[in-house]
Amino acid sequence: MSWQFEAIAKLDSALGGLAWTGRALLFSVPNESRIASLDPGSGVVSDFRRYTNRTNGLALARDGSIYGTQEGGRRIVHFTHDGSTAVMPHLLDGRYHNHPNNLFVDAHGSIWFTDPHSPVRSAGPQIFPPLDHASVLRLDHEEFRRLWDLRRVTFDTRAPRAVAVSPDEKTLYVAETDNTPGGRRELRAYRLDQREVVGAPRVMHTFGEDHRGIHRGIEGLCLDSGGNIIACAGWGQSGPGPMLYVFAPDGEIVGSHRVPADMPVNCAFGGADLSTLYVTTAAGALFAVRDTGLRGVGLA
Repeated sequence: MSWQFEAIAKLDSALGGLAWTGRALLFSVPNESRIASLDPGSGVVSDFRRYTNRTNGLALARDGSIYGTQEGGRRIVHFTHDGSTAVMPHLLDGRYHNHPNNLFVDAHGSIWFTDPHSPVRSAGPQIFPPLDHASVLRLDHEEFRRLWDLRRVTFDTRAPRAVAVSPDEKTLYVAETDNTPGGRRELRAYRLDQREVVGAPRVMHTFGEDHRGIHRGIEGLCLDSGGNIIACAGWGQSGPGPMLYVFAPDGEIVGSHRVPADMPVNCAFGGADLSTLYVTTAAGALFAVRDTGLRGVGLA
C-alpha cells in the first residue's frame, strides 16, 4: 500500500523528535531551542516550551510524563506539569555523559537513551570532556530510595542514534548510525534478559553505498502495536532517497515509502486511535500519514 504524506507544517528550521500526548502532537525545533505543539483538530501550531537548550528527542511515559534529550545541557530533562523543567541524573561513574539524542520510556518507566558524541558544543564553559565511549544508557527509578540510577547498557556501539524496546521487553533495538566514510550504519537487535543485554547483537539491516556516496542510516524510529519498527533514513544525495522503512521484528523489510522532503528525522504515532503516523524532517517539514494500516502504542 502506498502511503500518502500530508504536509501539516513547514518551518524554516530542522525538526527533531516528536511525541503524542493523547490530545496534541509535540515536536522539537532544536536549533530554536523550543518545543512546538500541534492541535490536530484545528491544525494550529503553538509553543509548548521555549528556551529548551536544544532539546531534541521527546518521549512520554505511561503516566503522561514528558521527557526530552537536552543536547545543549548534556542531560535528560523532565518537563513537569507545572511548567518547570527537572534535570535527571547525568553523571556516569562520576563523569558527565555525552550529548543524548533519542530516548524511549518502557512500561516500567525506565528511560533508555542514545548518548553519542556530537560536534555541537554544549552550553557554558567546555570543562567537562566527553566520555571515551558512545553508548546506550538507561535511567531506572528506584521506588524504595525514590532516586534515579544511571547505568550503561551497550558496550559495542560507536554512534548510537535511535533506540526502542520491543513490546515483550525481550529485544533492544538500536540504530548505529555513522554517516561518515567508513562508518557503520546498522539496525541492531540486542537480546534482553530481565532488561539487561545478553550476548552480541543481531544485525537486522546494513545501509551500504553506491557510486554517489554512502546511504544515510537511521536517524529515528518508533514501534507499532505489532512490534514492527518504522525507521527514518536516507537522503537525496545517494541511495533510494529519503525513506521510511518498516521492518518486521525478524528484520525483514515489509514496507518502504519515499518521504517528499529530504532527510526524515523522526516518527511517532498519534491521533484518537493512534493510527496516524507523524514524521519530522531536517528540511523543516512535518508530515502526517493517515492510512498506514498500522497502529501505534501509547496514549490514545
